[in-house]
Amino acid sequence: MEQQQQIKRLRLVLFPLPLQGHINPMLELATILYSKGFSITLIHINFNSPNPSNHPHFTFHSIPHSLSEAEATTKDAISLITHLNINCVEPFKECLARLISNALDNESVCCLIADAMFHFTQAVADSLKLPRLVIRTTSATSFGIFPAFPLLLQKGYLPLQGPLSTTLFSPKVLLLLLG
Repeated sequence: MEQQQQIKRLRLVLFPLPLQGHINPMLELATILYSKGFSITLIHINFNSPNPSNHPHFTFHSIPHSLSEAEATTKDAISLITHLNINCVEPFKECLARLISNALDNESVCCLIADAMFHFTQAVADSLKLPRLVIRTTSATSFGIFPAFPLLLQKGYLPLQGPLSTTLFSPKVLLLLLG
């Protein structure tokens, strides 16, 4: 008598920052991983959400963001990212825990792939004993500057003084970059 063996699929959970330059690369990665046999779940903030009908093979879960209309339309990306890092911790953790506990026997959640701008996801993944990978959607050339930040801070070149101090290299920006 032949026994049918169920194929065990591994489910990846992806969590992009809700900005097009972050959502699109995450969806491209998800498509590649799906083509390699992984099941894909995207947790997204219910603001600037991806269109699930464009990706029928993925599962989508939305979490609240608590952004006001003004915050959601701000041009200040640093404030937006900071707000999301503070206010999405609990909704994200609850959603991810629910996905893990509701996983089918033949399809367990094996990894979280989070946007690098979501710093809180490491603590959440650790608390759920789930491995976490980070995707940074900037160009490869931007990685060359990161090792220079500690030296620039040590020598006093950063943070910038004067009118530029509130723009490109404000303490909030450096905090996000250095994480």
